[in-house]
Order: sequence, then C-alpha cells, then structure tokens
Amino acid sequence: MANQGKSRQPKYQRIADALKSAIEAGEYGPGDRLPGENDLMATYEVARMTARQAIGVLQSEGLAEARKGAGVFVRDFRPLRRQGIKRLSQEQWGNGRSIWAADIDGRTLEVDQVTVTEQSAPERIAHVLDLQTGDAVCMRSRRFVLDGKPVLLATSYLPADLVAGSPITQKDTGPGGIYARLGELGHKPVHFREEIRSRMPSQDEADTLQLTMGTPVILVCRTAFAAGGHPVEVNEMTLDSASYVLEYAFDA
Repeated sequence: MANQGKSRQPKYQRIADALKSAIEAGEYGPGDRLPGENDLMATYEVARMTARQAIGVLQSEGLAEARKGAGVFVRDFRPLRRQGIKRLSQEQWGNGRSIWAADIDGRTLEVDQVTVTEQSAPERIAHVLDLQTGDAVCMRSRRFVLDGKPVLLATSYLPADLVAGSPITQKDTGPGGIYARLGELGHKPVHFREEIRSRMPSQDEADTLQLTMGTPVILVCRTAFAAGGHPVEVNEMTLDSASYVLEYAFDA
C-alpha cells in the first residue's frame, strides 16, 4: 500500500523526496551543490518544469538555497531551536540575560534594525492591552539576524504611560531586556500567553527576511501579564519557518 501511495505522488515530489533522502544520508552535505535542472531532467527523464518544481520543494522547506549564477546548494544553516518555555522564565531575564540566550547556543545574534516610536494603539492592540482605541503605546520594532541570516521580525507594544521615561523607550533596553525593565517599574511579568499560526509572507516580509519563494512564515503573538492579570506588553513576531524549530518542554 505504501508503494501505491508513492506511485500516486507527482513526479516532482518523488524527485524531491529522493534528493532529501540523499541529503539525510550525507551524500550531500551543507554547502554542497545539488543536481541542477538539466541533471534532474536527464536522470529522471522529466520536463524542465518538473525538475524546477522538485528543486522548489527543497527551497521552500529550507533545505536548499539558490545562488545566482552558481546553482542550488544544500543550505548551510542550522535551524534555531526556540525553547518557548525556558526562554520566558524569570530565571532567564530576571538575572539580566537575554531571553535569546536560551535559544542561540553561543551563535552570533544581531539586532540590526531597531525603531522605537510612540503612536496611537491599533484597535487590535488596544483591545488586548485594555486600552481605549487611540491611546498611546510605545512601539518597538526589531529585526533579528542569526549567523548573518535574518530570522525574525518583532514588534512590541506597551502602554506609553506605563513605560514613559524608562529605558524601554530607548533602542537599548539594557540587561534582561523589556521584561527586566518592567520589573523595575513594578510591573514584572508573571504570566505569558502565546498564540501561533502560519501563513504565506507579504512581499515586504519576504524581502526583509530574505525568504526564498514559497517559504511560509510563523506568526507568534505573545502577551505578557503582570500580577492581577494586567496585560503589559503585546509582541507580534514573524518567523522564517525554515529557520526555526519550536520546542515546548514541560512536566505532565
């Protein structure tokens, strides 16, 4: 029955599966050049479009990347394991460590685009933060780059009157980041809620994250709550799905 299922697969998918198996077996290592369209056409006796679709599958799954004028290569990038619970523990940010330190395992992380502005709260944000539409929020937008690869866009919204005059309104929030500063202001986060979904990126998102065609993004919306269930931050994140493994470890 399994063979019958495989025989019903489109030709391009069968070729893609064969290439993925070769990568998993170590026949092609990180940075190695994969067979091109002409090679696949000759080996599998298929049309150019079929060969192109097979290569496209590997690109969309983050296994391969095209280099202009050189071909398609096995992607030399280790996915980021985002440890959803560990990174948000008070033990992490409360001791002055970045929540990213739980994920990057000594790799090079850079925040290369940071903007901080005060603006009227969008309706969806005002609703979550228990504000009136139009109330002012501090908006912090950042792009995170890991090992030279853009992996995440993040925009945080915090009530402007709550954080006025604090380092949260500056580009560099200091050790422990936003949550440590909220603690100093008397609004320490004690509970978090994350909502996760996926979709195809907008053109602007694809350009900013340097995504290959067909790569979806993961959307994570996190709300931080202080004591008494009072919301103090909404963080809307857009992740390159090919760059992430989302990990949640917790006791039964």
